[in-house]
Amino acid sequence: MAPWNIMPMTNLIVSIVTKRRGVILDDELIRALKKELGSEPSEGELNGALLQLEINGLIHVSQITKTKRRIEVISDAHEFLAVDED
Repeated sequence: MAPWNIMPMTNLIVSIVTKRRGVILDDELIRALKKELGSEPSEGELNGALLQLEINGLIHVSQITKTKRRIEVISDAHEFLAVDED
């Protein structure tokens, strides 16, 4: 059984991305999470945490290629509109 983490994955993701000047690629994030957690998070865990953060308006995830995503912390200076929100 895996040990408990003191910090929830969502908080850990925001912390890691913020340390990287607010922008990170998903493969770099997975490596950083593996280093912090001791094991690689499953794809479902990572996608769930990213979705929760994006719904809460803390990050923005954009698709670069079919297999690569860019994760960006939303600051006060940035604002992203939802679909059909012009």
